[in-house]
Amino acid sequence: MASAPPLLRRRTLLGGASLAATSLLASGCSLQIRSRPDPTIGPDTMLVAGDKGTPTFTANFNPFHANKRTAASILYEPLIWINPLDGELVPWLAESWDQPDPQRIVLTLREGVSWHDGTPLTGEDVDYTFRMLQDFPANDVAGAWGRIDTLEVDGRTIAITLKSPDSPALPVIGQTVIVPRHLWEGVADPSTWRNEEPVGSGPFQLGTFTALQYTLDRFPGHWQASSIDIEHLVYPAASEELDLVTKGYDWAYAYMSDVENTWMAANDANRYWFPPGGIIGLHPNHDVAPFDDVDVRRGLALALDGRQVAEVAAEGYMDEASQSGLLLPNQEDLLDPSLPERGIIGQDTQAAIAAFEKAGFTYDGTTMRTPEGEPFTFAITTANGYTDWLRAVQEVQRELGAIGIAVDIDAPQPAAYEANLSSGDYQVAVGSSNGSDAFQGFSNLMSGEYYVPVGETSQNNRIRYRSAEADELITRYRASVDEAEQSEILHALQRLFHTDLPVIALYYGGLWGLYNQARFTGWPTAEDPYAPLQTYGSSPLLVLTRLRRAQKEAS
Repeated sequence: MASAPPLLRRRTLLGGASLAATSLLASGCSLQIRSRPDPTIGPDTMLVAGDKGTPTFTANFNPFHANKRTAASILYEPLIWINPLDGELVPWLAESWDQPDPQRIVLTLREGVSWHDGTPLTGEDVDYTFRMLQDFPANDVAGAWGRIDTLEVDGRTIAITLKSPDSPALPVIGQTVIVPRHLWEGVADPSTWRNEEPVGSGPFQLGTFTALQYTLDRFPGHWQASSIDIEHLVYPAASEELDLVTKGYDWAYAYMSDVENTWMAANDANRYWFPPGGIIGLHPNHDVAPFDDVDVRRGLALALDGRQVAEVAAEGYMDEASQSGLLLPNQEDLLDPSLPERGIIGQDTQAAIAAFEKAGFTYDGTTMRTPEGEPFTFAITTANGYTDWLRAVQEVQRELGAIGIAVDIDAPQPAAYEANLSSGDYQVAVGSSNGSDAFQGFSNLMSGEYYVPVGETSQNNRIRYRSAEADELITRYRASVDEAEQSEILHALQRLFHTDLPVIALYYGGLWGLYNQARFTGWPTAEDPYAPLQTYGSSPLLVLTRLRRAQKEAS
């Protein structure tokens, strides 16, 4: 899965108090939990459930660390802001860019940007950041130097030559956050430094920090200062589900069961928006028989009712996923119009049985048997504690049982789950794939470049898929900067994803945004989907430029 997987990070393992509260609300009990906002928080201050103490905070604002404080992504800025919904590239510290050919990128740095200490941000900071990432590869979390051959900075111009024709490298390199040379170059090892007193260029700077709460203050010298209407952000360490429902949070990101009777019922101004952020599906291990047989994979796909799986797993909040490999409706403009039913494969039990029979299986009306005459049984691996995934597997187990296939459920702890997928120690797994960058989703999942046999570890193509057609399409896409040609290649990749079924799409994983519109307006919604409501990653950088204080709007 991706290096910073949102669909994994957003799940919370509910404590006993939270479960009890949810149960009372869902059961129709007369006890109604209501939100009680803190009266000491002013109208210019936002309460954010955006970081979780374990149970308290430690100061780590190194933006390259996996265990950094969430707000580090607001203190530091990337060259290019990438929309997690649809992959749109938005100029940020780089005001513009050009790709004259598939092996060159030229970016132009924005003028008038300064660090929180007032020092101007210049090309020297960009040059330092990339050299530091090259010298300390543990910080190169996006893998920029896996694509870069040379990088030269001349004033505001950043000229990059890639190792090979690689047009999709732009977002990989563009998402790099820039750090101040004058403060970082004296650090002995930036890969282990916790950066407890951060100085960034973002729209907010660190205010106060304690083990139980920290604050960010608006940076008046930011290049978008006129678009920032919020003065302070408050991040408490206590942000479990019961805290979200009762303490008057303005913004949170969490999967909350029965959201209508929990979050929505707690405050009349509470709202939610759950757009798709990835495809949750069955990930067959293509190096393990019989899942290397496309007819077996097709039989599994046709035997399943994606709408029912989505209903059970995500409580009706998310839709059945398209077998196009795209996030719909986010990426509707990329969809191949030749795909039937927008790529959705409907349940067809008889066609499923026929697909298995084509693969040499037999079905006597009770038991599905392998070509060797043994009952067909296999295990699906999911991560312990990911409750929606477990519900999905249980529904898949029930539906496959209807045609005589016995499914066992293997639920190791999340770290063991990740290790098993990386090493190929599984038969079929539930996992998240694809995402806002359509091409990168196909490449990460299907490229033979990332193939390793079972027993060796890989962070991409963990399904061990191999296809000469996929490799040829991926190579062609990388070598093109022509939008029409790239669109045609993406259509071909969708058709291959639909017919060869490297992954069996089930339902869309949600981006679980919760907000309160009483004190702040301008939130992203289905009607205005300018960004997801993630409280982590780069999303807040854009969202915070669009929000307005409700009191000022009213006056």
